[in-house]
Amino acid sequence: MSNTLAPSGIAVDLGGTKISAARVTRGTVGDIIKVETDSNASTDSQITAICELIKKIGPSPRGGEGIGGTADNIGVAVAGRVSKDGDWYAVNSEILTQIDKVPLRKMLAQRLGQDVTVENDATAAALGEFACGAGNNSNSFAYITVSTGVGGGIILDGRPVVSGSGLAGHIGFTTSRMQGDDCGSGRTNTVESIASGRALSARATKLGHAGLSGKQVYDAHLSGAAWATQLVSDSAAAIAELSTNLKSVLDVDAAVIGGGVGLAEGYVELVEVHLQSEPPLFRPKVHRAALAENSALIGVLVR
Repeated sequence: MSNTLAPSGIAVDLGGTKISAARVTRGTVGDIIKVETDSNASTDSQITAICELIKKIGPSPRGGEGIGGTADNIGVAVAGRVSKDGDWYAVNSEILTQIDKVPLRKMLAQRLGQDVTVENDATAAALGEFACGAGNNSNSFAYITVSTGVGGGIILDGRPVVSGSGLAGHIGFTTSRMQGDDCGSGRTNTVESIASGRALSARATKLGHAGLSGKQVYDAHLSGAAWATQLVSDSAAAIAELSTNLKSVLDVDAAVIGGGVGLAEGYVELVEVHLQSEPPLFRPKVHRAALAENSALIGVLVR
């Protein structure tokens, strides 16, 4: 695999809060269509939502077949596990409540009349950053998305780390020395339970600030609220710890940070501050995701 690839096609990225779709042309993302993710939707409804967005993008016809078969490559990135057989599972059952062994690749191929690439969203984002973004000059790095949840994609020796079950790369479910809660995976004290947008909201509620989204907590931090700044600092500390663990186990060159929280003003700088408490040997370089919200849209089309 070369990190000079500039893929083209139609891409969909289904995350914990939104589904995005766009046409990608030689690594450039066109106008993005977004709808909210219905975390409680049935399998069929989730598939329908994906296919409707693809139709809105307007696939190029192949032999007059329209959506039943197009001249475009189509890639779909989703939160959760995607097995080597293309089956989709939720790892955090609180984000996608109805997803359990969904034959995603098969169902999409049947609906769209052609083969479809399916991939975990963070692995897709890592591929996007490797092909066209912050990982373009590195053969070994970790992509960490800090968003509704915390996910990851790992590139080693120029190739994504994947596994048969699709669990590889779910680094947000590793544990932290910091105190957290159950994050929906069944594990406690995970990085996700401390660092994610959902964690910021839940932890704010415990402090008496109920009803705030992760973004609103972050905005309160930017406005100078001391309680919010502590929560955001804890989030960044957990990601710094995760980065050093990845450095010690895999010797990655860098941690590329994306996601709604990860790309927020000042967040990467906070991670770098917390990294300074670690021995130099265990500090990877930290980069902001160069492709921002487009990482997975580009990466899911990399072949």
